[in-house]
Parts: sequence; C-alpha cells; structure tokens
Amino acid sequence: MRGAGGWWRRKSTPAKFEAYIRWSFHSLAVVEILLVGPAIVAAAGFELGGWVFLSVCVHAALCCLAVSRTLDWARGRRTQPVGLLWTLGAVTAAVGVAALAVTKYGPDGDDVGSAAGGTFGAVLIYGTGILVLGVRSRRRVCATVGGFAAGSALAAFALGLPAPVALVGALGVLFGGGFVAASSVFSVWLLNAVYELDEARETRARLAVAEERLRFGRDLHDVMGRNLAVIALKSELAVQLARRGRSEAVEQMIEVQRIAQESQREVRDVVRGYREADLTVELAGAQGVLTAAGIECEVTGEAAGLPVEVQSALAWVVREATTNVLRHGDAERCAVGVRVSEGRVVLTVENDGAAGASDGGGGSGLAGLRERLAAVDGTLDAGRVGDGAFRLVAKVPLVGAGAGVREVTV
Repeated sequence: MRGAGGWWRRKSTPAKFEAYIRWSFHSLAVVEILLVGPAIVAAAGFELGGWVFLSVCVHAALCCLAVSRTLDWARGRRTQPVGLLWTLGAVTAAVGVAALAVTKYGPDGDDVGSAAGGTFGAVLIYGTGILVLGVRSRRRVCATVGGFAAGSALAAFALGLPAPVALVGALGVLFGGGFVAASSVFSVWLLNAVYELDEARETRARLAVAEERLRFGRDLHDVMGRNLAVIALKSELAVQLARRGRSEAVEQMIEVQRIAQESQREVRDVVRGYREADLTVELAGAQGVLTAAGIECEVTGEAAGLPVEVQSALAWVVREATTNVLRHGDAERCAVGVRVSEGRVVLTVENDGAAGASDGGGGSGLAGLRERLAAVDGTLDAGRVGDGAFRLVAKVPLVGAGAGVREVTV
C-alpha cells in the first residue's frame, strides 16, 4: 500500500485528475457486468444467458480499451482510434439486438424480459457514452446518441415487439445515453482545462523569473551604459593625444582609470542590492504567491533584528524554495518557519509534494544557495522526509543570539 500511495503522490495534479476520470469510466464497465450478468444468467438459464453474459463482458472490455485510447487522443498523445470506435459501435448494436431477441424468442417469463431489457439498456447507454469520447463536434455527439436511440426503436419493431415497448426502449436510450454522453464530453473538457491551468501556473513562474532577470539587466545597463560610453570617448581622445605627443593623454587615461574604478564600485552596489534581499519581504511574498497558486502556506517566525547579511542569505533560500514548490512539485501544503536556537538562525521550508530544489550551478539551485550560506558560515540540508514530503533546512550562526528558542507567528 505504501508503494501504491507513493505512486499516487508522485503524480501531478492533472495526472491525478486524469487517472480519476479514467477509472471512473472503467468502473462503469464493472457496474455493467455486475448489473446485467448475473440477472440474465439466472433468468434465461446458463446456456443462453451465459452467451449473453459473455457478450456483455466483451463489450465492457472494448469500452475500457476505448476509454484509454480516446482519452489519449483527447490529450494529443495518439491518433484518433477510428477503427476501435467503429468496432465498439458494431458490438454495442449487436449485443443490444441480441438482448432484444432474447426478450422476443427466449424462454417465457417476466424475469427473462426484465433481465434482457436491462441488458439492452445498460449496453446501449454505456456504449453510447463511451463512443462520444472519440468525437469532438456537438453535431456528431448528438448524431451518435440519436442514431442509437432510433436504431433501438427500429430493431424492436423489426423483431415484432409492441410499439409501446419499442418507444420506451428508444426513450431510455435517448435520455440515458444522452446523460452519459454529456458527462463524457464534460469530463474531457474539464480534463483539458485542468492541464491548461497547470501549464499556465508553470508559465507564470517562468515569467516571474524572466522578469527578475530583465530587471537586473536594466539596472546593469543604467549603471554601465553611460560610464562605458565615457570610457570609450576618453580612451579615443587619449589615443589621439598620444599620437600627437601631447602630455594631456596621461590625464585622460587617469580619468579613464577613475571612471572604470567607479563603475566597478557601482556594479558591486547593484549586485549587492540584488543579492541582499529582505527576509521579511520574502516570507510575506512566499505566503502570497503560494496561496494564490492554491497551496496552503503557513509562515511562522520573525526576521526582525537579524543581521542584514543573514537576512539576505536566508531570503534567497526562501525565494529558491518557493520557486521550486511552484515549478517542480505538486504540493497542497507548505510550511515555512524561522527560529533562533542555540546561537543560530534556523530556516525550515517543508512541503507535502515531491519537489526539491534543483541542483543547478551558477548561483541557482542548491549549489547557489550553499554558496550564499557559506559566505555567512551557514549550512543547507535538503531531502525527502516522511512519506512524500520534502524539507529544506538552512542554518546560519548568529553571534550574540540567546540560547533559547523564540518563534512567533508572522
């Protein structure tokens, strides 16, 4: 059971919903067999009823196969299973006609008529609902349902059944099959909508990262653009003066050196401002973003009073962990806690999804976080805990912190 539970938790939310849709339709096949099989065997006898029961089992198996193939087609994973749909339609019609024939030419008795009529209705209603999974236009859906309803009436008249019986059977197929068909069409629409919403959430996370990169690029451009232009002009002027043997060339190069050093300082200021994030702001932002994404987020602890460099390092841990929960996991809950214990700050981020931080380089992922924490003598531990949860723990020494633990709700 633990393995089955892990398999389920490793699935994304859209994949879970798709599995639910599939097994809902498969369960109808089981209901079809259990509903009509024993009744027809008991009423018509083992010999005749057994053949009808076997045909119902074949029909149910075809329906299950059609569900799998048509849902894959609806998600764009395979071509439309036209041949399978025609086969299912033919088998549905054949089993329905056979059930009507049993009511007319089978053993006498009300039980036989009721059991055969139930078989007829169950097969046509379920078969019609599964067939419309393989079509897209409303016109074809209506034509499928109406065609089977009209066909059932014609078959009943051809076998010599009374007109009221034929009419009731046709109406049952029309309304019952129409209901199942509408449920099938709505299920496919809802499945596609869930996948599209999940893709939109991933796109939003990628856009947030891209926007942050653009902001940093604009800041660098604003700082370096003017200075580089001045350096280029003064360097060109110094070259011209040097060729003429003018002593002012030295002064121009001294000015170039000064501007270059000033540019280095300004770039360091930009990078420092980019890296020194505010922990309180990041905690509030993480809670807001995760809540907006439908993830229950609980934030505890306080960042007030912590050194700026410690807040900056831990703020980047919160930002990276939040990004990974949004992009790589399937979490429903996320807990973020900050506490001071035994002279060090401990930040814990735990979610019930399967996501962990990506071990990237160049300032991203676990490697980048460890580099930032190492600058303040901090450590980072990340991995799975319990049954499907992921926990990230960052610890940073804090000089002068009390030995007790203080933790309050933000």
